[in-house]
Amino acid sequence: MTEQVQVIATHNGNFHADDVFAIAALKSIFPSVELIRTRDLDTIAKADIVVDVGGIYDAEQGRFDHHQKGGAGARENGIPFSSFGLIWQKYGLAICAGDKEVADALDKNLVSVIDAIDCGHVEGVQTGVSLSQTISMFNPTWQEESDFDTCFDEAVAFASRILARFIAAASGGVNAKAIVAQAIEKAQDPRVIVLEQYTPWKTTVLRLSQDALFMVYPSQTGEWRIQTVPVELGSFEDRKKLPAPWAGLSDKELQEVTGLDDAMFCHNGLFIAGCKSFENTMKMAEMALAY
Repeated sequence: MTEQVQVIATHNGNFHADDVFAIAALKSIFPSVELIRTRDLDTIAKADIVVDVGGIYDAEQGRFDHHQKGGAGARENGIPFSSFGLIWQKYGLAICAGDKEVADALDKNLVSVIDAIDCGHVEGVQTGVSLSQTISMFNPTWQEESDFDTCFDEAVAFASRILARFIAAASGGVNAKAIVAQAIEKAQDPRVIVLEQYTPWKTTVLRLSQDALFMVYPSQTGEWRIQTVPVELGSFEDRKKLPAPWAGLSDKELQEVTGLDDAMFCHNGLFIAGCKSFENTMKMAEMALAY
């Protein structure tokens, strides 16, 4: 980043997920800045970046508030921008090392959700504890004498870790698409896709291959697995099940039925099985295709 930022200002007192995550995002690219939490207008005016306070949205001037009359705009899907979304619009691509697909995934799965909750755009009844509620719980209760600024710093540290994990997950998903797409192209039999290392595959396989029936890949412990391809994402129905006689068998019983001396198990649901060796797992695939 060529931008010179020395001071970031946000409001003091009670905080929410949008300002906490906005500051966490900024600190990931401006780690040495001074953060001031205040509502003093003179102090705010002198800051390089102002977040969630001040009544102005002007990205070029470093002003990122959304509380002014008319707000600060909305996405095409109708979700308004909170301070986190405004910061993400300008800095998200840089935070994600220039990877637009990762930045867009973060906006869809994290940023826009926090924006929606902060702006009251959530439809229906929420159940359980949301990430926004979790951040709010960092505020001291009326029974505690904790300092709001100290609690805010703790919330930002927590949000920074969450943001980093969301970026890692999105980056992994993007990289997995290329690996799986290549495996589909290289497959000797389009019905059996072999991955040299396990990567998330369902979305890419369902998008790119109408023929794939089974995936073969190594487990984290070194053995090999064969897994069925579902008819659609999230479905428990498969394009083709593993052979019914294998259901629920393991070790010696499965070895006797398959004739494979290192067969390990087959799930009772007939969607996953495995052997110690790659060679015999591929033989499982041949048997499953012929069944």
